[in-house]
Amino acid sequence: MPHITHRDLVAFADEKVNLKKSEVDNQRAQVNRLRDRIEAKIVAAAGYGLVKSLHAGSVAKGTALRTVNDRDLAVYVKAEKAPADTPSLVQWLRDRIVEAYSTLSADQIVANTNCVTVTFAGSGLSVDVVPVLYEGEANDVGYLVSKDTGKKLKTSVRQHLDFIRGRKKTHPKDLAQLIRFTKWWARQRRRDGEFKCKSFMLELLWIHLADNGLALNDYVWALEQFFTFIVKGGLDSQIAFTDFHPASELPSRGSAPIQILDPANFENNVAKRYETQDRDLLVAAAQEALDAISTAHYEPVKGQAVELWQDVLGTSFKAAA
Repeated sequence: MPHITHRDLVAFADEKVNLKKSEVDNQRAQVNRLRDRIEAKIVAAAGYGLVKSLHAGSVAKGTALRTVNDRDLAVYVKAEKAPADTPSLVQWLRDRIVEAYSTLSADQIVANTNCVTVTFAGSGLSVDVVPVLYEGEANDVGYLVSKDTGKKLKTSVRQHLDFIRGRKKTHPKDLAQLIRFTKWWARQRRRDGEFKCKSFMLELLWIHLADNGLALNDYVWALEQFFTFIVKGGLDSQIAFTDFHPASELPSRGSAPIQILDPANFENNVAKRYETQDRDLLVAAAQEALDAISTAHYEPVKGQAVELWQDVLGTSFKAAA
């Protein structure tokens, strides 16, 4: 019997990986206060229309790590009343936040390419407030500024949330937990500097595997199959979902090294910024993880099995008591 089992991963997740509910509640309350203040200032601003604001990102999806202390808030504004250029829109939003939080210093409210980052010194919480231009489409479809290219990108915070929450109902606890494990793995790998594997891409890969029948209730087995999928050419094919758009609207596979399409917008390849060398690094990292998990399965010495799993999940990993 292998020394490291599902039970060990559950214990590790509870101790190191997962964001505790009490922390989520505290941070959500702080973000809600920020949201309410921003909404009040936008409503009071002459000639400018607030539609709504929505929690977004990994906390809203339930896939956040304990170690990540940043949150996302999408602020929908009427496009016909928005500044004509993106820098002006972001700066306009920053001005409203400055008005809402006059007690924060200038370096705590920073206008970036696609959002305004608000940092609270007391809690250390950082909130990316993202303006979304709304043009009247249903299902909270709007346009945000891509932080990769600076161009407007069609999206829907609501559809993204509905998409993953629906899958989580089908796979309670297990899907979100496995996503967190691979986010944790990717976090360890990013310390190398050149490794790229964005969180949204990991979420979509896991949902693709789950949709295609992968059993998720044994975390050791599921992680091994996840890395096997990447190593065995799973990224060669187009990965897409037809929850919101029919298959007839899917584009061709094309020549991108990786093509994983945004469920809310088939024109958005989530991995469009990944070059061949980025894919090669991802596949190589998956191969190392797969080798470690496979070897640990047959390792007769428990301490050696733990060390092999530390190659995957970092040096903080240990076997359950």
